[in-house]
Amino acid sequence: MSRIGLLHTVPALAGTFDQLVAGAGVAGDVVHVVDASLLAAAIDHGVDDAVRAEVLRHIRHLAEDGADAVLVTCSSIGEAVEEAARQVDIPVLRVDAPMAEEAVAIAAHSADGDRPARIAVLATLSATLGPTGRLLEARVAAAARPVEVESQVVEGAAAARAAGDQAGHDRLVAEAIRSAADRADVVVLAQASMAGAVQGIELPVPVLTSPTGGIASLAATLRQAHA
Repeated sequence: MSRIGLLHTVPALAGTFDQLVAGAGVAGDVVHVVDASLLAAAIDHGVDDAVRAEVLRHIRHLAEDGADAVLVTCSSIGEAVEEAARQVDIPVLRVDAPMAEEAVAIAAHSADGDRPARIAVLATLSATLGPTGRLLEARVAAAARPVEVESQVVEGAAAARAAGDQAGHDRLVAEAIRSAADRADVVVLAQASMAGAVQGIELPVPVLTSPTGGIASLAATLRQAHA
């Protein structure tokens, strides 16, 4: 049996990831830590030393509590997660890393001599675009293929969600996805909280969300640890 640590900045995601863990067939205890102040701080003034220190404190707590691995479900603090991972002795995963790898692989395969491939990144918070965009740019550079990354904030979606209008949030995100799909080879939803908006949409290009890839990476990490 594994012990799994999950660090969230959006409280509603705890239940979502419980379902994903169960659906992935990962057996073990799941320990959730929720700290909405991390995302609030990232939005207000960026991921500074105080945010990085809190991320590390939470991850150390989960490690000391016996977690075999930790998955952090917030993309906005992804770079702080990578820093913290180097300071503990268990695997620490950022939820958007597998999605970025897949997006660049799809785009690189789509590139041809006439034009570069395009990745469209959508977020409802501008605080997320920087970390996810830099992650994608790093993966593009490593792939050494002609791939362009464009980023866009879905205006009004965050306000709708904050007001309790999930349907309005999902409608605005879905509209942005349809528009982005017309000009991109793959669409990336930068935040885990956006994943529900893609349900039922048929599009000509792949739309990638971070929860599915994050859980798959977590499951693979745990299997390797217990092999």
